[in-house]
Amino acid sequence: MIKTIDVTRSFPVPGKVGQEFHALKGITLEVPDQRLAILRGKSGSGKTTLLNIMSALDQPTSGQVWYKDQNISAMSEGKREALRRQRLGFVFQSVSLLPLLSAYENVEFSLRMAGVKEYRKERTEEVLRMVGLENRMYHMPQELSGGEQQRVAIARALAHKPQIIFADEPTGELDSTTALSVIKLFQKLVEKEGITILMTTHDPGLMGAGDLVFELQDGELI
Repeated sequence: MIKTIDVTRSFPVPGKVGQEFHALKGITLEVPDQRLAILRGKSGSGKTTLLNIMSALDQPTSGQVWYKDQNISAMSEGKREALRRQRLGFVFQSVSLLPLLSAYENVEFSLRMAGVKEYRKERTEEVLRMVGLENRMYHMPQELSGGEQQRVAIARALAHKPQIIFADEPTGELDSTTALSVIKLFQKLVEKEGITILMTTHDPGLMGAGDLVFELQDGELI
């Protein structure tokens, strides 16, 4: 589904001319279709930097990122933006729901942003049922629990039928029981919907949930 070839990412060190911080150091990995893959690592290990590069949110300093037969790292920004809108889904630690819109409206709005013009109502209701919120879809975000808000965020990411979802610490602000329910939902989506999911976490208790686990340490794959 997606792979990296010798990816590096460096940033200039503030106040130190000519010095660079090497966040990623030659990362080569491959995530197959229809898998739940986990990027594991402590804070500062480079996992979010790698996730951002693999999801076309950032560019590597060197190396390549391939999504199927497309070299993402060689695309123009316009094509990368179109890829993000049409083929990729995103779930973040902070759910960032629009507070004045209901769960239904948050998901339906994401379809508008993706350029979907037909069957928005049907698809919105479908994905909210898929994440178990068929009885909560007209509630406002402040009326939902943290786990329910994250499920709305997942429904929003699913709405335009992406082939891969990138999730950055999606359970980071949840208690252990709610976090486990989110992971079980991810497993169900992989199995039933054929979606590929790549998520980051620093929680060792979630390692066994993935079909495969990549561990980063100081910008290197170990």
